[in-house]
Amino acid sequence: MIIGTIRRYFLYALLLTGVNSVYAQQLDSISGRPGVSFRGLSVVNNRLFWLSGTRGTVGRSTDGGKHIQWLPVKGYENRDFRDIEAFDAVTAVIMAIDSPGLILRTYDGGASWQEVYRDHHSGVFLDAMSFRKGRGMAVGDPIDGRFYLVGTHDAGKSWQKLQPPMPVPDSGEGCFASSGTNIVQLKKGGFAFVTGGPSSRVWNGTDMQKLPLMEGRSSTGANSLAVHGKRWIVAGGDFTRDTVAHQHILVSNNRGHTWFVPEQPTTGYRSCVTAISKRKWIACGTSGVDVSTDGGNTWKNIGLTGYHVVQRARRGKAVYLAGNGRIAKLRW
Repeated sequence: MIIGTIRRYFLYALLLTGVNSVYAQQLDSISGRPGVSFRGLSVVNNRLFWLSGTRGTVGRSTDGGKHIQWLPVKGYENRDFRDIEAFDAVTAVIMAIDSPGLILRTYDGGASWQEVYRDHHSGVFLDAMSFRKGRGMAVGDPIDGRFYLVGTHDAGKSWQKLQPPMPVPDSGEGCFASSGTNIVQLKKGGFAFVTGGPSSRVWNGTDMQKLPLMEGRSSTGANSLAVHGKRWIVAGGDFTRDTVAHQHILVSNNRGHTWFVPEQPTTGYRSCVTAISKRKWIACGTSGVDVSTDGGNTWKNIGLTGYHVVQRARRGKAVYLAGNGRIAKLRW
């Protein structure tokens, strides 16, 4: 009774002083790995996450980041694993960019890896993967006038290249392998992905639609797409000018058919955005981290340290971030 009264009094005092809950967010640093750029991150539950990056690096923690087991991918020490999807503590899929395009799978917690997809085609450059249950999709830069798409129906054990018709790119248009989040498997089937470069667009499941986002250069455009029900949010900008004031965030309330620029956008280029809940969202990039408590309409910066990727636990509420040698956990 007394504790409840004190708690109510404290909350009332916060309201009187005008303290907004957005100031309560904090990033707790986790021991990372210097010299490695992490762009792949998969958070299974509050305590279990996997991450991947340069120098053939894969890491796994089963205790919320207190300890991270580094898992060398033998024979692939020079590859850059830009995305990872973990299904549990022993099963995960990793994706290597550039030619040859590679996807590998482990069945034993990273002790060994098996190639499940390889493409030596000139110009192959895989950008990101997305899974929903056992169904998965990977997107790559355009080849022969079509976006490169491969899919799996058995949790990544086997992959098949999608046959035409596939979306057609504009001149110079491509995808960014910034955070493994520019493609999303949709709940009701199908997929969506975003592009950048001279033209920035979104495939919303039916057609390619222009995005009112920073574009026009090879370094500009959409980097990340996050979906929560009907609300879709896109993050991007220009990674070569990460603090330039411009459109870095877009919001859609109708599954990607129309978009608007937030009243108060993020403070710079953002390579990744993810939903924590219907109203709580987080975005990160090389110039910092921002959060929103109103569904993406306004954003508040909570740190200037750069991170490439942020993900919420699929089964739980924990949120982790990773970047250049560093890892962190969001305390909300």
